[in-house]
Amino acid sequence: MEGISHRKLHVNGINMHVAEKGDGPVVLFVHGFPELWYSWRHQIASLAARGYHAVAPDLRGYGESDAPPSASAYTILHLVGDLVALIHALGQDQVFVVGHDWGAVVAWWLCMLRPDKVKALVNLSVAFSPRNPHRRTLDSLRAIFGDDHYMCRFQEHGAIEAEFAQIETTSLIKKFLTYRKPEPIVVPKEKGFDGSLETPKALPTWLSEEDINYFASKFEKSGFTGGLNYYRCLDLNWELTAPWTGAQIKVPVKFIVGDLDLTYHSPGVQDYIHKGGFEKMVPFLQDVVVMEGVGHFINQERPHDISDHIYEFIKKF
Repeated sequence: MEGISHRKLHVNGINMHVAEKGDGPVVLFVHGFPELWYSWRHQIASLAARGYHAVAPDLRGYGESDAPPSASAYTILHLVGDLVALIHALGQDQVFVVGHDWGAVVAWWLCMLRPDKVKALVNLSVAFSPRNPHRRTLDSLRAIFGDDHYMCRFQEHGAIEAEFAQIETTSLIKKFLTYRKPEPIVVPKEKGFDGSLETPKALPTWLSEEDINYFASKFEKSGFTGGLNYYRCLDLNWELTAPWTGAQIKVPVKFIVGDLDLTYHSPGVQDYIHKGGFEKMVPFLQDVVVMEGVGHFINQERPHDISDHIYEFIKKF
């Protein structure tokens, strides 16, 4: 963590905490759930050492950034608006962007709505998913995975927060970050999250107790509602993004996913990624990397490989 500085910037009506290091072209790192700027600790150090200004915010609702109380304040338009305002607050016209998990979704939509702000994108884990004009997002999830899929369960305002509160925060973070089954997270109500997600007997080599404690200390203060609200806006996002049905992502892209990532094993995803569908929606897709034996939290599990992949791509521009 040496040399990483922290500050708060007022962006889009909220105060956003950012961690940053280095001088040079800006690389903006966008985290997922249930994470923080800290998920990018290795990449911040690596890219700063290679002549870049690495910037990783806590997104709206996370860590030390503001968390508006209304669930409807977490739509994709709010989240993209936050990043556009952050880019401006950094004094930049255009930046490199790296996203993972929900951060990848936000990064795709930043490229969709404001391609002028993005020099190039490296996205991890979550491929761009074109809007289905015929069926709402939650209806699709329920049709494919059933009512117990975690994203469907996350819709239960208050109930999920109460369930999370019954589990020690360090244990909950361990359950999520070490999940590496190539299958969806299904949480029957009778088992709950505590019974459905295993707590590892020992942490993997890439995750320390210190790491877990950092995440847990922030979530103990902020709670999980901010992050859960991203999922609670899925159907509202479906409504708001109707004008962009069928629109393409038109920035240069490199996409990286682990072959044990649950997202890579969603029905139809591998065919979509490898048989032309993905490239049709993302015409400037330059590289797809599938990393063997790697789970969802790829930037933490394989930090040096991911840093190298990012650098090798963005140095071309």
